[in-house]
Amino acid sequence: MASSVKMWRLNFSGRESFLGKLQKTYFNSKRKIVSESVPAKIQTTSKTDEYKPRDERKSFYKLQEERREQAERCVLINCPPKINEKKFIKQLSRHGNINNYFFYESFGMYAVVEFSEKDSIGSLREATNIPHSQHEATVPFKSRLLSIKANSGNQSFSQPSVQCLKQTPIGVNELIQKLSSKDSVDQQLYSLTEEYQLTEENVCLRFLVCSLLKDIAAAYFPECIIRPFGSSVNGFGKLGCDLDMFLDLDAISRGNIKQPAGGLSLEYQMKRTSSERSATQSILAVIGECVDQFGPGCVGMQKILNARCPLVRFAHQPSGFQCDLTANNRVAMKSSELLYLYSQLDRRVRAMVFSLRCWARVHSITSNIAGAWITNFSLTVMVIFFLQQRSPAVLPTLDQLRDLAEPHDKCTIEGNDCTIVSDLSKIQDQGNTETLEHLLQEFFEFYGNFAFSRLSINIRKGKEQYKPEAAPLHIQNPFEPTLNVSKNVNNTQLENLVALCQESAWLLQKGGAVGPGHNRDTPWGFAALLQPSVSQAARSKGRRRKTLEPASKRMKSLLESLKSSKTSAGAADSSKKNSSTKPH
Repeated sequence: MASSVKMWRLNFSGRESFLGKLQKTYFNSKRKIVSESVPAKIQTTSKTDEYKPRDERKSFYKLQEERREQAERCVLINCPPKINEKKFIKQLSRHGNINNYFFYESFGMYAVVEFSEKDSIGSLREATNIPHSQHEATVPFKSRLLSIKANSGNQSFSQPSVQCLKQTPIGVNELIQKLSSKDSVDQQLYSLTEEYQLTEENVCLRFLVCSLLKDIAAAYFPECIIRPFGSSVNGFGKLGCDLDMFLDLDAISRGNIKQPAGGLSLEYQMKRTSSERSATQSILAVIGECVDQFGPGCVGMQKILNARCPLVRFAHQPSGFQCDLTANNRVAMKSSELLYLYSQLDRRVRAMVFSLRCWARVHSITSNIAGAWITNFSLTVMVIFFLQQRSPAVLPTLDQLRDLAEPHDKCTIEGNDCTIVSDLSKIQDQGNTETLEHLLQEFFEFYGNFAFSRLSINIRKGKEQYKPEAAPLHIQNPFEPTLNVSKNVNNTQLENLVALCQESAWLLQKGGAVGPGHNRDTPWGFAALLQPSVSQAARSKGRRRKTLEPASKRMKSLLESLKSSKTSAGAADSSKKNSSTKPH
């Protein structure tokens, strides 16, 4: 993952920064004025959009299209470790006005440069050389991933090392100290969210990587789009998370709308396959091979084509992202839209999800390794379900979002109704004013006593239902009702979650949330719940409950039988030894 990023704004009009509070403070103190010939215009999406009234917030697809268009005007440039920023930008600005640029580190130093016009990319390409090496052959693929080097003997292009903003989240111990200095649990949860959420630069870089890969795929499918989905776009992405993408070929099919006026019509000849899955596997195999052989910086290609959802996995070294590429994954994109919508309705939602995801990861309830653990998506759905249970509710049900939809929102995927409203202003606030501290306490109590053995979690209806299968944890897929998104979870992991919820609820109720008091160095509130002792106590109590359970009569009798047999055998041996030592 890109370990650090430095943002230099080309803004002389004093417009509000698009980063969060932390970035604002940094840039106000570190801002550098570059040449007056560099334009001052910035076109970005503000992180503060999530706090605007609902009728001012952008819909999911409108925001994605703006970011995708922005990525088409960007280039990614590998820079020397010491570079003169002012001269760097002055040279690039010869090809067109620059809206924005930033530096970050990942296997070297890189700069993302956004031009005002897409035509500037063509001008820059015309001035870019193809490298030549006496010992290695190169594939002459002209991408928007470039390198800049100082000409031999030119020392004026270098300068002391560039300062960089961190782009990875702080460690748990540092986070605990930071949270312990806050004055309330609510402040702790909001602070954690600010520390862990994706920055605008990181989101920009994710869309740029998708755009760079689209340039490769376009050799086969000129009208295709590669879209990010999941944590990169749903509002719950954490710094360092993987980049999930899908190759969207639907735009090609949507072009066949007009019918000819005459009696004849033309259609493209197509290669036929036995099934859509077979076609998806073939497409990903070819695109994956092309990316592996010709994609600059793409390494470690794995083709996982026999999975339920075929994909190719690789690392993109210039960005530092681990990437998963699927094809035509429309349901995943719709799920991303749903989570984005929920994240925008109430700022408490993101704070709850970020904090509980951190809590779960610290105590090994979730993991970035595939297995029997609860996934971040399942945990997020559990948070949404709990917030639907409040009175009044914090979040609407999926059915309520469907009922508010306009005709243009109608969406059916593989026979499933995936319709939800896209206009946030149509969703009424129910007036829930509970504090984050109270919601956190109630969350732990809710799932610490939930009847997982017989009930299912369903955010479409917003109420418990009887489980249709015997899986330990059943969470209905929002858009594919027959699927259980938590089918991988086993009894042990579910028991760990319940025990941890009970322990956390008990600690908060006992006084863990009373405030920092006289000693701000002592973890309290949510910070106290992130300590290893919490999970140790939860598992210890779970084991203790098991040992205190009465053993069966059969086991008791078996143990007594073994004990008596051992005693009898010992007595017999002793008697035999004594008799052998007596004189005859």
